[in-house]
Amino acid sequence: MSDLPEPAENPDTEDPFAGGMPDLGGLLESAQAMMANMQAAAAEVVTGVSGGGMVSIEVDGHFNFQSVSIDPKAIDADDMSLLEDLVLAALRDATGQLQSGQSGALGGLDLGGMDLGGLGGLLGGSE
Repeated sequence: MSDLPEPAENPDTEDPFAGGMPDLGGLLESAQAMMANMQAAAAEVVTGVSGGGMVSIEVDGHFNFQSVSIDPKAIDADDMSLLEDLVLAALRDATGQLQSGQSGALGGLDLGGMDLGGLGGLLGGSE
């Protein structure tokens, strides 16, 4: 026998499988649904607009830009920075829509109660 003390349980360490093994069938089903949602989101084309529709930019879920439309009223040779700002705002609007759609596509993945710590937020879940 050893005179060493028994190692103490670390209260900060929880067994992720304490409630039993996660439902792997349900996890696979959730992952397949998530992949289908991601493919649908990638195929979607969104339109970012700015200046009340004076500038519009279409982009798909793979961030392939499809078209740019600029109303001639948005072009002022004496103030090109206005047009630049309108294009940038339309790009931000389009990318924001895509990011929201992709976050929604990733949401809903059921991990069977498995704790991922801070990684859960990367999958569209709450932290």
